[in-house]
Amino acid sequence: MSTSTNADSDLDTYELITRNADEVVTDEEVRELADDPDGKRAYVGYEPSGVLHIGHLLTANKLIDLQNAGMEVVVLLADVHAYLNGKGSFEEIRETAEQMKAQFLAYGLDDDTTEFVYGSEYQLEEEYTLDLHTLELETSLNRAQRAMAELQGGETAKVSHVVYPLMQALDIEYLDLDLAVGGMDQRKVHMLAREELPTLDYDVRPALHTPIVADLTSGEGKMSSSTGVTISMEDSTEELEEKVNSAFCPPTRDPDGDLENPVLELFEYHVFPRFEEVVVERPEKYGGDLTYTAYDDLAADLESGELHPADAKGTLSSYLDELIAPGREKLRELRS
Repeated sequence: MSTSTNADSDLDTYELITRNADEVVTDEEVRELADDPDGKRAYVGYEPSGVLHIGHLLTANKLIDLQNAGMEVVVLLADVHAYLNGKGSFEEIRETAEQMKAQFLAYGLDDDTTEFVYGSEYQLEEEYTLDLHTLELETSLNRAQRAMAELQGGETAKVSHVVYPLMQALDIEYLDLDLAVGGMDQRKVHMLAREELPTLDYDVRPALHTPIVADLTSGEGKMSSSTGVTISMEDSTEELEEKVNSAFCPPTRDPDGDLENPVLELFEYHVFPRFEEVVVERPEKYGGDLTYTAYDDLAADLESGELHPADAKGTLSSYLDELIAPGREKLRELRS
């Protein structure tokens, strides 16, 4: 197996920019961007957390799409945001951020068209601080609270929690961006930016929101290391196989109720965007190998019974392992 972007040539620029996005805000603005993407700047911001997990990698796949479309990518290593969230001293946070940077490049972001920026490079400057205070004056407490990240159980809301989304909105201006990218959990921040940036005479920017993958073992909610099992670059081949083999995978892409099929989601959002074809290896007595060039064909075969969930899981773990292996090796180098 080898990752490939050759299949991207079958997509027009708009399709490449927006594939696997849950929401495009707004479609008209993104189509205009797709008409002339070369040199345009898109970003994702991450609090430094040490090891990349499946959520980081989902948005990273979108950044790779954008680079293949001709855009430049900015990765905000949000050290000030992490400090506001009590994630350690600036020295500790920056050490963690450098590890993340190395993993992103190992995962496949293009070094030549990726700019890594520490928030502290500009968020502590006078102009930014004064703009932030202006946003604090213009934004109601209720509005800022609606844009806050969800608090963990038992956590008490602090002033820093409502300042945090105002900073995220302001980052979009100060990083000189043309497009903001984030998971659906970042939607409320991007909407806040569209509402509040004009009060500072700054332009609004379009946004892409990527899906949230369901909990691996139940198909409910979202995959999260804080509440259940997740997949990360720390996982060995054996650990990855164990996690995927125990995953919830009914023989359908649309389980009843509020459930999702996380195995199919991982194929759709992680494997097919990075591989030109997916081969399910099977003994001849079970029908021989199956080869897929499109996610919908694999999902249809799972529903029809042509593809057994166990074979789907085994194939998924192999392809995910190939994707995270370079980052896993980079982590070992950094820690040795």
